[in-house]
Amino acid sequence: MSVKFHYNTLATALDELKGRGFVLDFNLEENSFFTDSNKFQVEDFRIVDIYRYEGDTDPADEVSLYALESKHGLRGFFLASYGALTDEYSTRVLHLLKEIT
Repeated sequence: MSVKFHYNTLATALDELKGRGFVLDFNLEENSFFTDSNKFQVEDFRIVDIYRYEGDTDPADEVSLYALESKHGLRGFFLASYGALTDEYSTRVLHLLKEIT
């Protein structure tokens, strides 16, 4: 049985994930995740956990937090807005990752 974590806030979830080794802050460009100095192929990653949050005062303030791990052991996170502000490209790439895992 896998352990499931539930966090009340995005900040708490990020802190806990960083404590579990998900320290790289990934961004998405074309078919790659990237950090400040490195670029990685999306296909090399799997989604470990997903957390969704909605702002207290503005329902349009919605975000999904993805904990990602590469087949080489790199761990990090990716933040994506959802709802009315969803980036169609990010959605397609993350859907592909979800199918792979």
